[in-house]
Amino acid sequence: MSSRIEKDSLGQIEVPGDALYGAQTQRAVHNFAGMARPMPVALIHCLAQLKSAAAEANAQCGAIDPAMAQAIRAAASAVANGDHDQEFPVSVFQTGSGTSTNMNMNEVLARLAGEGVHPNDHVNCSQSSNDIIPSALQATVAKAISGQLLPALEHGAGVIAQRADELADICKTGRTHLMDAMPVTLGQELGAWVAQLEDCAQRLRELMPRLCALPVGGSAVGTGVNVPDGFPEAVVVELSGLLGLSFRCADNRFARMASQDVAVEASGCLRAVAVSLSKVNNDLRWMGSGPLAGLGEISLKPLQPGSSIMPGKVNPVLPEAVLMVCAEVIGNDATVVQAGTSGNFQLNVMLPLVADKLCTSIALLTGALTATAETVRDFSVHEETLRAALARNPMLATALNTRIGYEAATEIAKRSYAEQRPVLDVALECTGIAEEELRDLLDPRRLAGVL
Repeated sequence: MSSRIEKDSLGQIEVPGDALYGAQTQRAVHNFAGMARPMPVALIHCLAQLKSAAAEANAQCGAIDPAMAQAIRAAASAVANGDHDQEFPVSVFQTGSGTSTNMNMNEVLARLAGEGVHPNDHVNCSQSSNDIIPSALQATVAKAISGQLLPALEHGAGVIAQRADELADICKTGRTHLMDAMPVTLGQELGAWVAQLEDCAQRLRELMPRLCALPVGGSAVGTGVNVPDGFPEAVVVELSGLLGLSFRCADNRFARMASQDVAVEASGCLRAVAVSLSKVNNDLRWMGSGPLAGLGEISLKPLQPGSSIMPGKVNPVLPEAVLMVCAEVIGNDATVVQAGTSGNFQLNVMLPLVADKLCTSIALLTGALTATAETVRDFSVHEETLRAALARNPMLATALNTRIGYEAATEIAKRSYAEQRPVLDVALECTGIAEEELRDLLDPRRLAGVL
């Protein structure tokens, strides 16, 4: 492979001959080779958009020539479109400010923009890694949440809500502590899932204004050294147009550079989505368990053979896959929280790791929501199984408490369970209540509140 010699402030270094990047990127590739994991491509694309916005702002402020700004913007557009993804080899595990990734971008854009464009003096004009990388991180996460995760949440909630309406009148045995409890409807059970996902979406929407408040313009330590007047405001206006979101300058750039509190909050919101999806998918697994020795209330759509040795076995593969996603997202959240504690004085020094974990979690949850919606949409209900179990449910005797008292109702429940007979039959023998009244008192639909 051909090579060329590039130099930076540390001296000369050999770079692949066809690479668009330069010396600083190559040093990072060497230094972090044993910990190689590429930065999220979503962050690379968003950082390119931020560089485009910065070039336009610099031109407006007179910091660089308009023609040069246009060349940088054209180069940034190509990178943002994914035309040069292979030119960003720097690992997540690098200097904690993300300086290596910032310089990787600066070098690539300078080379694409043409002769006379310098990575530091022009592409990085009015910027520092210390304000640009946290700004890119927040912008990337905001874009992914608004463009991927929120639509997936809305779609998932919509599919489940439709099934809840379809199953609104089907009663089943409710369960608390995994033990039989009073009746509910399938519509009520699924409606609770819908509410969980809607709450998750609401948390994310409430997060967006804080996520879109960027520390751009803070420069090295938050003071704005070498940043011309009007530059930060011009950047956020331009970036808002490029990404279709409402960005603004952070009220306190020092805080947004020194800490990653808003990223920790975002991660907490993602963790809540994972916890909600865990609830939904565990319920689906339990409801479909068996089919003969489990609950057998529903059948999930068979997607693939479930065993290499047991013929005919079918497993809940999508719920299990989603639960593994949820476990990883919860683990990612722990990593982001730990990374958030690495804000030392004027800079957090785990920015690349935070970006990696948040981008990964958003992508995984987006897919998991789609899988969950498919599972709920396609399951079939065993209504006769539900009716039979409900008729034998001794907890129906709870409905007799106000009529015959708790102690007498307890005896009916215990006898119903011991003899495996419907509560109605036992109550007819043990009380003087007319059958018509008993049927009304013990009607599962009335007990579920749907009559």
